[in-house]
Amino acid sequence: MLLAAVGSQARAQALPAQLQDFDARVERVRAQFDVPGIAVAIVKDGQVVLARGYGVREQGKPAPVDARTQFAIASNTKAFTAASLSILADEGKLKLDDRVVDHLPSFRMSDPFVTGEMRIRDLLAHRSGLTLGAGDLLYWPATTYSTDEVVARLAKVPLKGGFRDRYAYDNILYAVAQQVIEKVSGQSYADFLQTRIFAPVGMDGARFNADHLRAGDTPATGHAKYDFTQLRPVAPLTWANNSGAGGIYASVQDMAKWMNVQLAGGRLADGKPLFSEARQQEMWSVITPVPIAEPAVPELAAARPDFAGYGEGWSISSYRGQRLVWHTGGWPGMVSRLTLLPAQKLGVVVLTNQEVGAAFNAITLQVLDAYLQAPPTDWTAAYAAAVAKAQGKADESWAQHEAARDKSSRPSLGLEGYAGTYADPWYGEVVVFQEGRKLHVRFSRTPQLVGTLSPWQHDTFLVRWADRSLNADAFLTFALTPDGKVREARMEAVSPLTDFSFDFQDLVLRPVR
Repeated sequence: MLLAAVGSQARAQALPAQLQDFDARVERVRAQFDVPGIAVAIVKDGQVVLARGYGVREQGKPAPVDARTQFAIASNTKAFTAASLSILADEGKLKLDDRVVDHLPSFRMSDPFVTGEMRIRDLLAHRSGLTLGAGDLLYWPATTYSTDEVVARLAKVPLKGGFRDRYAYDNILYAVAQQVIEKVSGQSYADFLQTRIFAPVGMDGARFNADHLRAGDTPATGHAKYDFTQLRPVAPLTWANNSGAGGIYASVQDMAKWMNVQLAGGRLADGKPLFSEARQQEMWSVITPVPIAEPAVPELAAARPDFAGYGEGWSISSYRGQRLVWHTGGWPGMVSRLTLLPAQKLGVVVLTNQEVGAAFNAITLQVLDAYLQAPPTDWTAAYAAAVAKAQGKADESWAQHEAARDKSSRPSLGLEGYAGTYADPWYGEVVVFQEGRKLHVRFSRTPQLVGTLSPWQHDTFLVRWADRSLNADAFLTFALTPDGKVREARMEAVSPLTDFSFDFQDLVLRPVR
């Protein structure tokens, strides 16, 4: 215990003066945003300044979060996928400008031109013409599709934007990138990550996904606010069918080593290159410009970047005049942020087991400000104001739905008239079935998506999912033929707070005759 205390004191002394009360700051964030557990690591000039846990791995249980607690890092996995392609590029086994079809002849997008012109680099840069989160329902929540099936179904996912026209974040193309890695390397992606990245970097606690957690591991449990109100644990999710987009579990101890490799230009602790500095500069160069939104609340004005863009698995922007290289990760029950300030050789990673990005943002900006000696800003209060505003907008949106509803209306058909099997070209089958006096809906390949339909108005029903942790209730609207038969059905999320990965709006459900 004495040695641990001495080590902790030494680390605390290495922190800037503004962060001498860092533990209290993190605890304030935990309390403000109702986060059971948080882990933070800070690296500076090649050294780990801090790697520490706060709170508990699971609400109501005593096991604490520490530097070795593993969290789902979600989309922070994308940088590992980009690095994997860079390793193969350094070895001359591929080029980032190679056409995808030259490595995966069966690859198809919904447009033949885009299929033929899609380059490996395009898989990483969110400029394909897919819309935000398009295709995510193929694996979010967990589905029974395989990675091969997900990629095959990409051919039917609609392109609603121009190729290389604008930024729209997607996950599904990282499943294609994963397949390229496996085809070119001759290894499964799990084996490639373990042998080519985790082992050389020394990320002993990193795991390919939740299915690869081992006896003796101490992973955090994710938490969500059921119905946006009551905090409870959620079941673990494994993206076994799109691991290249967001599968990895890791601790801040592991991620500190990863940040130091990044800040060293791709070099490992022994000086050997994991990937070339030239490749790193490509990963960190803007490929797709990202529009800069106005701050959600005035208190966040200082966080507004001068520029923003996306490279190869990384977001690139500025903060107080300096370039930031960063990424966030969002997962049922867990969210995270990793941020690098290359000019300062500074990195900070924040892993949490609750679905509130305000927590990782508040902690990250406090650390950056301390090292940049910026004027003190109460980022916890600023992000609390942003969360309150978002909730207010959601309440207003629901009130507008209620006001527009014709409560005297009735469905055009008897309930049996809506029951049946429907199919969407890219997702597959969705079943609407009647039990007694109620309709229910079941997504055939997504066990969690089972819900009850309640008449809302006319031929629109409100879907309430049995799993209340999803926070993704939706409207389901049926369109009828002149003969009173269902022609098709469309869906959309009820709340603006629903995660974009519930891409219900892209479904076109038609009866299976």
